[in-house]
Amino acid sequence: MNQYLKRANELMPEMVENRRHFHRHPELRDELPETVKFVRAQLEGMGYEVQEICKCGLVALAGGKKPGKCILIRGDMDALPMPEETGLPFSSENPGAMHSCGHDFHMSMLLAAAKILKEHEDEIEGTVKICFQPNEETFGGAKAMIDAGVMENPHVDAAFAIHIGPLADVGTLDYGKGLTMGSADGFSIHVHGKGCHGAMPHAGISPINIGVHIYLALQELLAREINPAEQFTMTVGSMIFGDGATNVIPSDGVLNGTMRGFNAQLTKEMRKRVEEVTEGTAKLFGGEAHVEWLFSSPAMYCDPEFTDDVVRYATDVVGAERMLPKKERATGSEDFAYFGELVPSQIFWLGGGVDDLSKRISNHNPKVLFSEEALPYGAAVYVQCAMEWLKEHK
Repeated sequence: MNQYLKRANELMPEMVENRRHFHRHPELRDELPETVKFVRAQLEGMGYEVQEICKCGLVALAGGKKPGKCILIRGDMDALPMPEETGLPFSSENPGAMHSCGHDFHMSMLLAAAKILKEHEDEIEGTVKICFQPNEETFGGAKAMIDAGVMENPHVDAAFAIHIGPLADVGTLDYGKGLTMGSADGFSIHVHGKGCHGAMPHAGISPINIGVHIYLALQELLAREINPAEQFTMTVGSMIFGDGATNVIPSDGVLNGTMRGFNAQLTKEMRKRVEEVTEGTAKLFGGEAHVEWLFSSPAMYCDPEFTDDVVRYATDVVGAERMLPKKERATGSEDFAYFGELVPSQIFWLGGGVDDLSKRISNHNPKVLFSEEALPYGAAVYVQCAMEWLKEHK
C-alpha cells in the first residue's frame, strides 16, 4: 500500500470528525468566520504559520527547507444557499445552507494532507503551498486569492486540486486534458415596466410579458446564432415577478441565469448579444431592461504534460484500474480555472458514491450523499502528487 494512503487511513477518524463538523456548520461565499477559525486552529496545531491572504482565504507553507519549485494544492470551503434534506444525523445546523457540493470533504482531505506533509516536511524538495479558498460557488474566491498575491512568495509553478463526486465509485479519479470544464458567466436581467390593476392591463406595461419574450429570444440565440458544433449552454434558472397577487401587474421583475462554454470569443459575443436582445425586446413592448453580469470564470484548462505527471503519481495511490480519463468535456464550471490560466494545473474528480446505487444523486441537490470512505484517497493523492512532482521538477 502507498505510504501516504496508509497514513491517511490511520487519520480516517480525524477526517470523518472534521468532515462532519464542517457539514454541520456550513457558511456561504466569503462569509466564513467559523470555518476559517476552525481551519486556522487545525493548521496552527500542526505547527503551520497561517496567513489570511484575502477575506477568508488561508495559506500555509509546507517544506521550503530544500531548494526547489512550489506547487499549490487547493481546497474550497464555501457551501451552497439551500436547505438540507439528507436526514443525516450531522445535517446542517445553519438553515438555508448546505455542503451539497462536497466542500466539507475538500477541507477535511486537505487538512489531513497538511498533517502528512508536515510529518514529511524534511523530505519536501521545494515548497507546497496549501490553499483554503473561499467563494468558489459564485466564482470569486480563486481570483480574489490571485489578486491578493497567492501565486507569489514563493512563486507558484503548478497547481493541483481535487473535487469529490457523488456518482462515481469510491476511490476512482476522473481526469481530462486540455479544456475540460466550461466557463461560467452569471447574469441578472432587470426588467422595468409599469404596474397597474390586473383588470386593466392596457393601463400598464407588464414586465412579465417582457420577461417571457426575453426568455424566448435568448433561446433563439442558442438555436440560430451558435454553431451546433460548439458546446455552449445558456440557462435561465429563475424568473421573479410580483408578490403572488392575482390581480396586480407588477412594475419590475428579474431573470437570473448562466452561460457555459469553451470558446472565449463566442462567450464574449454572446454577452454582447444578450445585452442587445434584452434591451431591444424590452423597448419593443414599451419597457426597459438591462443586464447585470454577476460573475465570470474562464474554462478549465488542464495542462497535458502536468496531467501525465499527476496521473502517474496518483496511480500509485488508487491503482491503474481506478484512473478514468474523461470521454467528454463537462459544461459544469470551477473557478480553479483561474489558476489554470497562470500555471500548469489539473483538477481530479474523486469518486465518492455511496454503496446504494439508487441513492446516488448529483451534487447541488438537497438529498445528495457522499461516502466518507473516499476521504483517505483524496488526502493521499494530494500528498503523493505534491511530493513527487517537486521531486521530479527541481
